[in-house]
Amino acid sequence: MTMISTDSAALHAFEAWTRSELAAVESALDRHVSAGAPAGLGEAMRYGVLDGGKRLRALLVLATARAVGAATETGRAAALRAASAVELIHAYSLIHDDLPCMDNDVLRRGKPTVHVRYGEAQAMLAGDAMQALAFEVLTPDDEASDPIPLAMQARLCAVLARASGLFGMVGGQAIDLASVGQPLNESQLQDMHHRKTGALLQASVMMGAACGDATPAARQALAAYGAALGLAFQVVDDILDVTQASDTLGKTAGKDLDQNKPTYVSTLGLDGARQRAALLHRQALEALAASGLVDLDALTGLADRVVRRES
Repeated sequence: MTMISTDSAALHAFEAWTRSELAAVESALDRHVSAGAPAGLGEAMRYGVLDGGKRLRALLVLATARAVGAATETGRAAALRAASAVELIHAYSLIHDDLPCMDNDVLRRGKPTVHVRYGEAQAMLAGDAMQALAFEVLTPDDEASDPIPLAMQARLCAVLARASGLFGMVGGQAIDLASVGQPLNESQLQDMHHRKTGALLQASVMMGAACGDATPAARQALAAYGAALGLAFQVVDDILDVTQASDTLGKTAGKDLDQNKPTYVSTLGLDGARQRAALLHRQALEALAASGLVDLDALTGLADRVVRRES
């Protein structure tokens, strides 16, 4: 089993950093998601994205930006916008995933899902609007208080779009829906989850890298870290789905089993899934060690958090 750091000073510093960055992301999302959108749309959007979630993707953006030295005013502004954008994409995907035509779930982040609270049509529109808003956030004009260079805007948009679309998250969701009741081997399962879950997590790392100055070797190592961590997150998610209760998870437990979906637990067994999570965690840390970067405490802490989480 991969050892997880228990150094109290390091853990304290990581938790302090996390609290500070979570507050910054929440404040940014509060600014970007207007309550004044037409016909109650803003209310549904804010319900779906504010005051909930682990914000892992946002924290990965900010931790990577820190690691690559994005400490200038422009780098920090870009990283915070990128963190907000990836959370908007993630929230939109959850809203749509929960719809009756998809996973048909009624609980998310410990509260009724958006379509239960606001109706299916409003939930669909809220997700649509969040997807578009993510790219608005990444492309502020020159008159914004925190402008981003056009080349950086283009790079951030490209990374996020590719991870979110047909060869990334949405493509993975399509495979997931088509695989209900169908056996998948481990390679097929990995391909599905690399797209559905892993692509956006890896993109979060690469968007953070785009906000600073990383060498090609560092970017390659960070991409490997993001890929390993993305799969580890899904393996742990599958483990928690069969070992934790709904009130702990904040979503319906046992849903994948009930819907006869292939998971890492159904494919590898519970012990095998735990071993795979440990292996992926080790691979993520080895990739960080190969990056040549110095300030890796936050990225290391996030990798540890992914594998030890209980919800």
